[in-house]
Amino acid sequence: QVQLVGSGGGLVQAGGSLRLSCAASGYTFSLNAMGWFRQAPGKERELVAAISRSIESTYYQDSVKGRFTISRDNAKNTVYLQMNTLKPEDTAIYYCAGSVVGRLAVSVKDYRYWGRGTQVTVSS
Repeated sequence: QVQLVGSGGGLVQAGGSLRLSCAASGYTFSLNAMGWFRQAPGKERELVAAISRSIESTYYQDSVKGRFTISRDNAKNTVYLQMNTLKPEDTAIYYCAGSVVGRLAVSVKDYRYWGRGTQVTVSS
Protein backbone atom coordinates (compact mmCIF):
# COMPACT_ATOMS: atom_id res chain seq x y z
CA GLN A 1 0.00 0.00 0.00
CA VAL A 2 0.96 3.59 -0.61
CA GLN A 3 -0.17 6.60 1.40
CA LEU A 4 -0.26 10.06 -0.14
CA VAL A 5 -0.50 13.25 1.89
CA GLY A 6 -1.06 16.50 0.06
CA SER A 7 -0.50 19.98 1.44
CA GLY A 8 -0.04 23.58 0.43
CA GLY A 9 -3.51 24.68 -0.53
CA GLY A 10 -5.07 27.92 0.61
CA LEU A 11 -6.69 31.18 -0.35
CA VAL A 12 -4.91 33.43 -2.82
CA GLN A 13 -5.83 36.40 -4.97
CA ALA A 14 -5.98 36.10 -8.72
CA GLY A 15 -2.50 36.37 -10.18
CA GLY A 16 -0.93 34.87 -7.11
CA SER A 17 0.98 31.63 -6.63
CA LEU A 18 0.76 28.49 -4.55
CA ARG A 19 2.92 25.40 -4.29
CA LEU A 20 1.32 22.07 -3.55
CA SER A 21 3.30 19.16 -2.16
CA CYS A 22 2.46 15.47 -1.94
CA ALA A 23 4.50 13.11 0.17
CA ALA A 24 4.29 9.39 -0.49
CA SER A 25 5.01 6.65 2.02
CA GLY A 26 4.71 2.89 2.12
CA TYR A 27 5.49 0.79 -0.92
CA THR A 28 6.67 3.76 -2.95
CA PHE A 29 8.83 1.60 -5.18
CA SER A 30 5.64 0.51 -6.90
CA LEU A 31 4.77 4.03 -8.02
CA ASN A 32 5.27 5.13 -11.60
CA ALA A 33 3.49 8.24 -12.79
CA MET A 34 2.30 10.80 -10.27
CA GLY A 35 -0.45 13.26 -11.01
CA TRP A 36 -2.39 16.18 -9.68
CA PHE A 37 -6.12 16.20 -10.25
CA ARG A 38 -8.70 18.77 -9.29
CA GLN A 39 -12.41 18.78 -8.77
CA ALA A 40 -14.59 21.85 -8.61
CA PRO A 41 -18.14 21.77 -7.20
CA GLY A 42 -20.52 20.11 -9.63
CA LYS A 43 -17.74 19.08 -11.99
CA GLU A 44 -15.90 15.88 -12.69
CA ARG A 45 -12.42 15.24 -11.39
CA GLU A 46 -9.89 16.22 -14.04
CA LEU A 47 -6.19 15.70 -14.53
CA VAL A 48 -4.20 18.90 -14.20
CA ALA A 49 -0.66 17.58 -14.60
CA ALA A 50 1.25 14.33 -14.50
CA ILE A 51 4.88 13.29 -14.42
CA SER A 52 6.58 10.01 -15.14
CA ARG A 53 8.78 8.23 -12.63
CA SER A 54 11.84 9.01 -14.75
CA ILE A 55 10.81 12.71 -14.77
CA GLU A 56 11.43 12.67 -18.51
CA SER A 57 7.76 12.97 -19.45
CA THR A 58 5.12 15.40 -18.27
CA TYR A 59 1.52 16.17 -19.17
CA TYR A 60 -0.42 19.39 -18.63
CA GLN A 61 -4.04 20.23 -19.18
CA ASP A 62 -4.29 22.98 -21.80
CA SER A 63 -5.77 25.47 -19.34
CA VAL A 64 -2.71 25.36 -17.07
CA LYS A 65 0.10 25.18 -19.61
CA GLY A 66 2.63 27.91 -19.02
CA ARG A 67 1.27 28.59 -15.51
CA PHE A 68 1.67 25.32 -13.61
CA THR A 69 4.78 23.17 -13.26
CA ILE A 70 4.83 19.62 -11.93
CA SER A 71 8.01 18.16 -10.50
CA ARG A 72 9.06 15.27 -8.31
CA ASP A 73 11.92 14.33 -6.04
CA ASN A 74 12.14 10.55 -6.05
CA ALA A 75 14.70 10.57 -3.24
CA LYS A 76 12.14 12.31 -1.03
CA ASN A 77 9.13 10.48 -2.50
CA THR A 78 7.51 13.84 -3.05
CA VAL A 79 5.74 15.45 -5.98
CA TYR A 80 5.09 19.17 -6.32
CA LEU A 81 2.77 21.41 -8.27
CA GLN A 82 3.91 25.00 -8.63
CA MET A 83 0.92 27.13 -9.60
CA ASN A 84 1.52 30.64 -10.87
CA THR A 85 -0.77 33.30 -12.27
CA LEU A 86 -3.73 31.66 -10.59
CA LYS A 87 -7.20 32.37 -11.86
CA PRO A 88 -10.59 32.08 -10.12
CA GLU A 89 -11.40 29.13 -12.38
CA ASP A 90 -8.51 27.25 -10.77
CA THR A 91 -10.54 27.07 -7.57
CA ALA A 92 -11.06 23.42 -6.66
CA ILE A 93 -9.98 20.65 -4.38
CA TYR A 94 -6.64 19.37 -5.61
CA TYR A 95 -5.75 15.70 -5.23
CA CYS A 96 -2.41 14.04 -5.73
CA ALA A 97 -2.50 10.54 -7.12
CA GLY A 98 -0.13 7.70 -7.82
CA SER A 99 -0.20 5.23 -10.66
CA VAL A 100 1.43 1.84 -11.01
CA VAL A 101 1.01 1.53 -14.79
CA GLY A 102 4.23 1.53 -16.75
CA ARG A 103 3.68 4.73 -18.70
CA LEU A 104 2.67 8.37 -18.24
CA ALA A 105 -0.87 7.90 -16.97
CA VAL A 106 -3.42 10.52 -18.01
CA SER A 107 -6.68 8.83 -17.08
CA VAL A 108 -8.36 8.77 -13.68
CA LYS A 109 -8.76 5.00 -13.96
CA ASP A 110 -4.98 4.58 -14.23
CA TYR A 111 -4.40 5.96 -10.76
CA ARG A 112 -4.59 3.58 -7.83
CA TYR A 113 -3.57 5.73 -4.89
CA TRP A 114 -5.14 9.03 -3.88
CA GLY A 115 -4.41 11.72 -1.34
CA ARG A 116 -7.21 13.32 0.67
CA GLY A 117 -7.21 16.57 -1.26
CA THR A 118 -6.31 20.14 -0.45
CA GLN A 119 -8.51 23.16 -1.13
CA VAL A 120 -7.29 25.89 -3.45
CA THR A 121 -9.40 29.03 -3.59
CA VAL A 122 -8.56 31.89 -5.93
CA SER A 123 -10.41 35.13 -5.32
CA SER A 124 -11.02 37.67 -8.06
